[in-house]
Amino acid sequence: MARPNISITCLIPVFFLATVIVAVLIMIGEAPSPAPEMESESTYTKYTTVTGYFQQDDPATEDKNFDYTTSNFGLINKSYDGDSDSKTQWEKFGVEVARLNEQARDGTQYKVLYMGRHGEGYHNVAEAFYGKRDWDCYWSLQDGNETSTWVDALLTPTGISQAQEANDFWRRLIVTEKIQTPQSYYTSPLLRCMATANVTFSGLPLPSDRPFVPLVNELIRECIGAHTCDRRSSKTIIQKNYPDWPFSEGFSEEDPLWDAELRETGEAMDRRLRRAVDEIFGSDKNTWISISSHSGAIASILRVLGHQTFSLGTGQVIPVLVKAEKVAGEGPPREKGPYTRVSTCAAPPPTLSP
Repeated sequence: MARPNISITCLIPVFFLATVIVAVLIMIGEAPSPAPEMESESTYTKYTTVTGYFQQDDPATEDKNFDYTTSNFGLINKSYDGDSDSKTQWEKFGVEVARLNEQARDGTQYKVLYMGRHGEGYHNVAEAFYGKRDWDCYWSLQDGNETSTWVDALLTPTGISQAQEANDFWRRLIVTEKIQTPQSYYTSPLLRCMATANVTFSGLPLPSDRPFVPLVNELIRECIGAHTCDRRSSKTIIQKNYPDWPFSEGFSEEDPLWDAELRETGEAMDRRLRRAVDEIFGSDKNTWISISSHSGAIASILRVLGHQTFSLGTGQVIPVLVKAEKVAGEGPPREKGPYTRVSTCAAPPPTLSP
């Protein structure tokens, strides 16, 4: 029998009717929705401190008086599969971190952060002298006193010595322990942090593919607002002191974040520092990262990373092994967090000046 000759024109109404029926069925729930892979789902990066490698992430370790220079950075002596007795503990740890990254599933990565607090600054001396109450309500809002200035505070001689101690420590571990040196460097734009980083890493026998060229990052600074020691200098001044150091994108001439009357809350700091960590993990392909920052900023980063509370004295450093994985969901808030108005004293509290 001959096959009927049906024209394409005759089929168009049928196809149109079928399309309408399918659309109606989807609306009333009688037909399947589009395949999941066609949907767009928001994700965020979840950070976890990988414990069991450093003493500082062990709850039994006390932060008070803990010294990274006498504890091999806190690295725990342990064996790994396929260890070689000829390797140092830091070399073994380096192999372990490489293994974790090699075996990580898509969307997951591991980095080691060396986070260092700046050495002692003139603001630290002033706060210790006046006491926290008088410092917070009056003196921290001033540019200085008759003997000292602490706007964007500089390092004291003690602070410089602490940074030099860090340099000596790194030099020793590079030579004797073959420690993995940072591949990338980041520093707060406040002068005390940049000076600490400069003294710490300059002149070290670093590999040629890992030079010390830190990125000046606006986000990894101390709690912002009110305290003059936390108001950064202009970009021009920073460039004059460190002409070869690059700046993070959008770094402005004057400080755009500092407020004379309002100060960041802990929640605001965590949002800001999470953005900084997101930027580092999202754009930096390197594994070994140095961050030169402040006590409050590092405490905030530790919260973001799910690390236990671990306070650092001036000049101290904490290493953290971090797992970062892409997970479904909106994630924590990323917009600017709340500031609070500081309580002030109408006049200097009755005390002697240092």
